[in-house]
Amino acid sequence: MGNYVGNLIICALVFLSIGVIYGTTQIVKSLTENQSELFNAGSYNWIIRLSLNLLGYATILLPGYLIYKYVRHSKYLQRTGTGIISKLIHKCISGGGESGLLDTSDYIPAAKPQQDNFIKNDTFLLAYCFFGLQISYLTWGYFQEKIMTQEYVSSNGEKGHFKDSQFLVFVNRILAFTVSGLYLFIIKQPRHITPLYKYSYCSLSNILSSWCQYEALKFVSFPTQVLAKASKIIPVMIMGKLVSRKTYEYYEYVTAALISVGMTLFMLGSADDVNDKVTTISGVILLAGYMALDSFTSNWQEALSKEYGPTSIQMMCGVNLFSCLLTATSLLQQSGFTNSVCFLIKFPTFVIDCLLISICSATGQLFIFYTIKKFGAVTFSIIMTIRQGLAILLSCFIYDHQITIYGVIGILIVFGSIFLRNYCRNRVRALKKHRTENINIKD
Repeated sequence: MGNYVGNLIICALVFLSIGVIYGTTQIVKSLTENQSELFNAGSYNWIIRLSLNLLGYATILLPGYLIYKYVRHSKYLQRTGTGIISKLIHKCISGGGESGLLDTSDYIPAAKPQQDNFIKNDTFLLAYCFFGLQISYLTWGYFQEKIMTQEYVSSNGEKGHFKDSQFLVFVNRILAFTVSGLYLFIIKQPRHITPLYKYSYCSLSNILSSWCQYEALKFVSFPTQVLAKASKIIPVMIMGKLVSRKTYEYYEYVTAALISVGMTLFMLGSADDVNDKVTTISGVILLAGYMALDSFTSNWQEALSKEYGPTSIQMMCGVNLFSCLLTATSLLQQSGFTNSVCFLIKFPTFVIDCLLISICSATGQLFIFYTIKKFGAVTFSIIMTIRQGLAILLSCFIYDHQITIYGVIGILIVFGSIFLRNYCRNRVRALKKHRTENINIKD
């Protein structure tokens, strides 16, 4: 019989989850219809939207969790099964089998790649990565601020602001999933042994951090948000200790403290007034949520890479697969697709902005993986630090954000601390390598 009884139980859980989804959808729709004023006014209406988003995610994650607990406690994985349900469960839970969902069964490890005739040296490659990252993310930042803060005007003179951050997260993730999926289909990949469900953790934190990032622009200026991203080293260190039990050098604590001082000076020295939506309590909470969630995402992905060794494109595809499922479910429950499509029809220029921001996001992810693979995390960090500085200047120039001398000093302290951190890291690594070589010579 194999897993026949187990499959019936899993199917029952799936049907139960469909019932939960249907019931939850009706509750969410009644809330959004009867309490629509909560979504149109007030500084804390984002809390309601966040709660509804989490409710939407739960309709996928809760049934998945129940199936996971049943499979673990019933020893389902120890029994053989040839049906599609058994195979899918094994891929999602154990990650084992002859081949995974994100690999190629006829993959053959390639020999050492020869130098491309067009890309002849590392200098050109570095320039290629530098300009690729700058163009992708500076353009992405421009459209991000435009979509979330600027007014759209229709052909008949109607004006409107786009408010659904969740929809932007979805369109970014669906394009990234499509690009990575096509890459996996075209380029042969090694065996994928990572249990698929483990991508759901960093997928959830990733879409929530992105949502906080978009939502924060309703309450803080873009330069404030960019500098908060540059200060992400602090929560990354905290999350590294919690997730991976990492230890840090003394210079990392010193530079983290300097970054905190610089960020404080910048936020106190911003000359924008309240009408420009610079620092509010909601903005600070959303930025803190973004940094904490994004820090968890990077640390969890690093832990998965060390434990299972998926390729960067396999991880990109796996994470974005869950991101699409979660955001699509939440949007369906809240009629987000309908409202966003109506906005698209009324304001055609939004279609172009939405498409461009998605292309920039997907392209930027590809450049990130390629840069880290070729030149390492330190070089990538320096390039992105430069990008953040340029993003602040570009935003101030285009959208006329005013910054006082204290704000400028804060920016210089933050970016100076980041460069100091990278310099100290390289020096410490060089010293450790030199000591190791001396010990080997003596032996």
